[in-house]
Amino acid sequence: MNYLLFFLLALAVSALLTPIMRDVAARRGFLDFPNQSRKIHNRPAALLGGVAIYLSFLIAILVYLKLGAPNLNIVPLKFFCAIIFGGLILIVGGILDDKYNLPPKILWLFPAIASAVVVWSGIGVGIKFLTNPFGGAPIFIGYHFQLSTFNLSLPAMLAWLWLMGMIFTTKFLDGLDGLCGGVAFIGGLTMFAISLTEKVNQPITASIAIIFSGAILGFLLYGFNPASIFLGESGSTFLGFMLGTLSVILGAKIATALLVMGIPILDVAWVIIRRVWYHRSPFKGDRQHLHFRLLDIGLSQRQAVLVLYGISAIFGLTAVFLQSMGKLIALLLLSVVMLILALTTVILYKRKHPHIPDLFEYAGSKGVDPVDETHQV
Repeated sequence: MNYLLFFLLALAVSALLTPIMRDVAARRGFLDFPNQSRKIHNRPAALLGGVAIYLSFLIAILVYLKLGAPNLNIVPLKFFCAIIFGGLILIVGGILDDKYNLPPKILWLFPAIASAVVVWSGIGVGIKFLTNPFGGAPIFIGYHFQLSTFNLSLPAMLAWLWLMGMIFTTKFLDGLDGLCGGVAFIGGLTMFAISLTEKVNQPITASIAIIFSGAILGFLLYGFNPASIFLGESGSTFLGFMLGTLSVILGAKIATALLVMGIPILDVAWVIIRRVWYHRSPFKGDRQHLHFRLLDIGLSQRQAVLVLYGISAIFGLTAVFLQSMGKLIALLLLSVVMLILALTTVILYKRKHPHIPDLFEYAGSKGVDPVDETHQV
């Protein structure tokens, strides 16, 4: 009952704040203009949806800390402070980017600092072993390194890299109405369910996850297609930040997050590799992501989003019930699904647009991407 009450609280606050932030964005000029080929909306759209999610999450968390009587010996108060302050850093950076379109060399600093705040608080640093999926003794990762005057541990560095990876995954995923928010919502519910399992049994983490999920759902009432407000930079980064943090607090449930976010992660990895291969900035947006490819082969926005929702939900559900070896097998299966999905979209796209040059026709053409934005129809 308590979980339901906090979920409804976050949902209600988010549902009230989101249209307010939409109006603020419109009045203050926080708008996303359809001035690039990868932007598929046909009129300026309000940003700052992420601000509504963050504020709803913050309000519900403060009420939880006041009334929920959590056992702070399990998840110390400094962890809550790190999550709140780290999220605030992302929100500030996102607001500045939505208004002034910050260059990537500056924009990446906000996720880097927010991730460092979480690591410095001790989240994930105490993890010394990872479960061996093949059985046998756990894998020891508690190594320490001396870098100048800083004493760094391998768990701390891995936690920071993991958080950065999750932040940029959701940032790149935010391309269709409701896609990033819906996948993050599925991820939050998955973390909630795993927190309640007998093996994990972490009521505090369950409460954080369900509050996070409620805040997202309130936004999705306005952010699903046809969306009247977008997440913006602040929202797309905050969602990945929270998913990464929750998976670490749960005791390095990295495989769980990978199963929920597997398709977006693999998609981001492929797109970044492709951009680097063609000597382009890995941070420069284009239409090469899987969700855009699904549109190019004829799916509507809703259909493309629901397909990706379905994949995330199926693999997220398996994560709740599978043990380590089962999750490894599921990850391999997920990779196969991604490969089949990618090949299918490429084949169908080529049939629909036969005039688009083939990759091999560009062999040796330095810096030219055969499916760059300039070739888009």
